[in-house]
Formats: sequence, structure tokens, C-alpha cells
Amino acid sequence: MGVSLGIVSTYPSTQCGIATFCESLVMALARAGAQVGVVRVVDEPDRPRAPVVHDWVAGEQGATQRAAAVLDGFDAVLVQHEYGIFPGADGEEVLDVVARLHVPVITVLHTVLTQPTPNQHRVLAGLVARSAALVTMTETARDRLLAGWVVDPTRVTVIPHGAVDNRSHVVGAWTAVPPERRTVLTWGLLSEGKGIEWALLGLAELGERIALPTYVVLGQTHPRVLEREGEAYRDRLVRMSRDLGLGDTVRFDGRYLAGPVLRRAVRACDVVLLPYDSRDQVTSGVLTEAVAAGKPVVSTAFPHAVELLSGGAGALVPQRDPSAIAAALERVLTIDGVAERMAAVARGLTRELLWPTVAERYVALAAGLRDARGAAALRPAV
Repeated sequence: MGVSLGIVSTYPSTQCGIATFCESLVMALARAGAQVGVVRVVDEPDRPRAPVVHDWVAGEQGATQRAAAVLDGFDAVLVQHEYGIFPGADGEEVLDVVARLHVPVITVLHTVLTQPTPNQHRVLAGLVARSAALVTMTETARDRLLAGWVVDPTRVTVIPHGAVDNRSHVVGAWTAVPPERRTVLTWGLLSEGKGIEWALLGLAELGERIALPTYVVLGQTHPRVLEREGEAYRDRLVRMSRDLGLGDTVRFDGRYLAGPVLRRAVRACDVVLLPYDSRDQVTSGVLTEAVAAGKPVVSTAFPHAVELLSGGAGALVPQRDPSAIAAALERVLTIDGVAERMAAVARGLTRELLWPTVAERYVALAAGLRDARGAAALRPAV
């Protein structure tokens, strides 16, 4: 019998990484035979349409009770946890929802901090205590969870982020194309911490040694950042690009792309550059999609990148180090065989990252919890 899964998360039309992840996971779960309904976290009421079965409206009286009542009708519940997506301080109102559930809860941890605030620690501890299973997307995140919270290791499962198979059928002949004909791509919602300024400084340094590739920064400013400070960060980057003499080689594309359109843009690039400032990021959908596209990656050494790229699928550089970025790009763009070897390793990693494989693991986990709960209910009381 197929399993039914309730998911509580942000979801499109909300534009954020968790919403995009949830949409992709829902489609993959449905193809894997699961019945799925989403309780969507929103700031304003909207008209639910499949697979959304209910809107949890932040700040609305009785919202957590209504969300829990809907979710309790499924065999199991997936909580997509990120501190910023649920109402309350550090998203603490999610605890009220899970406290009311009678079905097994699987909490998917998109962030595990090494130095959480006391309230962040309390919120995650509450989820750990009320979850039948916890999912991290990397071994690093699992290790952090076990080190920082009281949790039975057998309850923690590592399931990769998931990605669509975006590998090109034709692998380019790098030796035949000069660097200036190449495209380097950074994509995702734009905000401070993406490290684009370090990429620009690295390109300025690289331009003293080789003809520069086109560098495309693709993605709109993060909606929360836009509300708070408008386009100040993007405008600063554009001025910086111009001041560094990079105006002809750097292109800022402020569109929000998703689905096939985004995949075409990723497939069309030659190198993916992730110059992120964070030393804590244990999950990156952008990194997963880059590897699933079979692209050579140059990335700062945030935890997920270290885990995924250390086998040769990319080059790791220190955070905030333009010279290291320049050196890595020069190596990938000019030394015969480097990019091809990285792409070959990336293509070999792809199968375990694809959504069908990922969805099957979620379905198996949820079905196991459902069946265990049913067996426990049938056992006579002692």
C-alpha cells in the first residue's frame, strides 16, 4: 500500500530555496507512488491548489491547531526545517504544530548550526524530541546534530538534497575553446554572504594573466532582502564591477529562473562558481544541481562543498580569498584535462543525487515508520 505524506513547508508561489526544494520533492514523491499534501507556510492568505491542502497563515489566531489537524490525516509528516520559514522567534511555532500530531514526524534539517543561539538550540531540541526520524542531507550535518543535541544515532538518516538529471549529452572539447569563449555561472537568490564581491576581485586579478570568460550572476535579490534594503547589494556589485574594469565580461541577470529554464542556463555554462562566505552551510541545492549537471565547480570550502567535491568534482578555495579564486579558475579554464576530469567525477556522482533515488528513500523511511506504528498499536498492552 502506498504511503501518504503531509509536508509542512514554504511552497511556491513563495520564492525561496526551501519552497523550490519542496516542490521538487513533492513531484518526485508522487512519481514514487506516495500520496502527498502540503501545508504551506504563508504571510498572507492565498488560494490553496493541489498539492497544497492548507495554508498556515503566520499570525492568524488558531493557525497552528488547524495546520496540525490537517497534517494528522496523513500516515506521516515531513517537516522541512529552516529557522527563518516558520512563525515566531527562530520559527518556534512549529513546535506547537508537532506537539499536536499523533502520526510519526520526520524532520528534514536544512541547517544544523555549530553555534546556535540558546533559542535556536531549544527549537531544534524540541523538534528532535518529537520526531520519530530526522533527515540530514550531508554526513557533516549528521555529525553536527549528534554532537550538539541529544539524539539516538539510529534515528538520523542521511538523504541527499536531490536534483534533476541535467547532464548534457555532449561533453565539450575544452582544448579547442579559449577562456574568453567560456561562461562562468553563479546563480541563486542574491544577498550579502553570497561572496560575489570576492569573485569580482578574483576576476580582476585573473584578467591580468588570461583573457577573461564571461561571468554571469543569475538570480533576483532575495525577497526578504529586497523588503529590508532594496537593491543596495546588487547596485554595489554593479559599481564594483565597473570600477574594476569588468563591465564587458560580467553580466548581472536579475531574473528568478526555475525548472527547465534554469536547467538550460546551467547546462549552457562551462564552470559553476560558488564564492560563498559561509563556513557553516551544510546543505546547498545550487551545489547539488551543479554536480548533477556534470559541471566543474569552483567553490569556497563550506561543509557541503568539502563533502561533495573533495573526490575531484571541483576545486575548493578559502572563503574571501580572491587570489585563490583566480588561481582555481585559471587552472580549470586553461590547463588541458582539468575541467574534463572534474566533469567526469561529477557525472559519476549524479545517480545518488537524482530525485527518483531520493524520493524512494523518503517513501521507504515514511512507510517503515507507519508500519512500525501500526504494529505497535496491534500489540496487546502488558
